[in-house]
Amino acid sequence: METIGDPPSTAPDRSRWGRLHVLDWIAIALVTGGALCVLTGLLPRADAEATIRRILPILIFLGTVVVLAELTAVAGVFDALAARVAITARGSFRALFWLCVGFASVTTIALNLDTTAVLLTPVMIALARTLGIPPTPLAMTTVWLANTASLLLPVSNLTNILASDRIGLSPVSWAARMWWPQLVAIAITMLLLWWWYWRPARATADPFVPPPPHVPPDPVLYRTALVACLLFVAGILAEVEIGLASGVAAAILVAGFAVRARSSLKLQLIPWRLLLFVTGLFLVVQTIGQHGLDTLMGALIGDDPGAEGAMRAGAVGALFSNAVNNLPAYVAGEAVISAGHHTQLLALLVGANVGPLATPWASLATLIWYERCRAAGVAIPLGRFIATSAVLAALGTAATVAALLVAPSV
Repeated sequence: METIGDPPSTAPDRSRWGRLHVLDWIAIALVTGGALCVLTGLLPRADAEATIRRILPILIFLGTVVVLAELTAVAGVFDALAARVAITARGSFRALFWLCVGFASVTTIALNLDTTAVLLTPVMIALARTLGIPPTPLAMTTVWLANTASLLLPVSNLTNILASDRIGLSPVSWAARMWWPQLVAIAITMLLLWWWYWRPARATADPFVPPPPHVPPDPVLYRTALVACLLFVAGILAEVEIGLASGVAAAILVAGFAVRARSSLKLQLIPWRLLLFVTGLFLVVQTIGQHGLDTLMGALIGDDPGAEGAMRAGAVGALFSNAVNNLPAYVAGEAVISAGHHTQLLALLVGANVGPLATPWASLATLIWYERCRAAGVAIPLGRFIATSAVLAALGTAATVAALLVAPSV
């Protein structure tokens, strides 16, 4: 049976090009395609420059927040939190479920969905193996909540950053507008996670033996990482520009590692593939938008500022996210929504955040999760993943858009 997360081949690889992962090839293809669009004139140079200026804060944020997250993991913060989660559950599988949901949700909300995929996937898998329970429920908790819990703050998702710039909401005002839709999205995710993944595993895993507390390898770096993460979150809540907030926090932690563990500072910490992926993606989608995609999206989404327009925008966002990827789906949809239709724009955002679950390429977080599962040797049947995730995408998007429609405006 075809699976997600099949272990990679152990055969020797003598070709430098052969060592590139499929995601490397996708990033190279996208950035090459974007460059060709500009060079051939399919995308006017002025439009390309405007796009780069718009996404530059996103690229700075993405690059620095991943460095912050990776070094935080090396410092042992996430391992300590995972062990604390298991200890707090006191051997109860049901309590472990609630705590893992909370852990993944808070990480996604505060540090963004890609950070959850990068860091919590291996932590959750390691936690499952330490406890002797099946890894699939914890792995699915990570990928589902990395997407569905990414509505509450602008920092939680790259698409949120774009939407908040368009609407002009501060982080506090954004949270006031989105807290109810976010709760609905998490509640539906929890119900389906328990029914399809945690409940069947409970018979052989309840109760479990809690692990001992995690001892950080370097207490000074551990405390430095905690301070850096808290400063980052505080900066976001204080409405500091996101790239500056993540850059300062990452710089503090990098400085700590430069003093205490210089060997951990490597160029590989910088997420070059994600940066190329995002840059190429925006250029290619903008080009396609100028040559027909905008017209198609406009016809599908419509111009109704009410409930019908919001539902259509959410459905189109989810559909195109799974067909292509949530970033181009949001950008293409945003281009055809009238400037004053804020609810319709946020409904599109719900589709692009909650909806990208039915295919492994639907969001960057899902792609990262796929890679991490593969590296850890965790195999999840592809058919089951697509079937269950598609149901969550459909139900979650519809219910969350409905919650958006009844949530108070700010």
